[in-house]
Amino acid sequence: MKRLLWVWLMLLLLLSLSACGGKLADGMQVEIAEGSSGYSTEDIQAAVDVVEKKFKRDFSGCTMTALRYAPHSGKEGNEAWAEQYDAEEAMVLYSDFDVDSSGGDGSLNPNSTYTDWSWVLVRENGGAWKIATWGMG
Repeated sequence: MKRLLWVWLMLLLLLSLSACGGKLADGMQVEIAEGSSGYSTEDIQAAVDVVEKKFKRDFSGCTMTALRYAPHSGKEGNEAWAEQYDAEEAMVLYSDFDVDSSGGDGSLNPNSTYTDWSWVLVRENGGAWKIATWGMG
């Protein structure tokens, strides 16, 4: 009986590990359009890291194929987002991703591609970026 219980627990452990989040496409590069944005490369990369971590953790069955930052997503272009989320600064990144037959967590269309999925990030006093909201624009 103990052996059967041990095998059952190991199977549950393996299943829980296989149900991890989304992944980034092999060789995926972050696109940063040229232009004045008010943010440094380090600021943008910090926001990218937050989005990638969230995607990998919570978008099971999905593969991100592109992640973009555009200058209009800079400080001056996002005052309304910052105000809406009661933050000092806001930034918007856009991603494209494919969904497998599982439909992700069930809220996405199976076997589909999402483009220009927005990620709104906010922060205070140059601190860490936090995702305020995400989804189709």
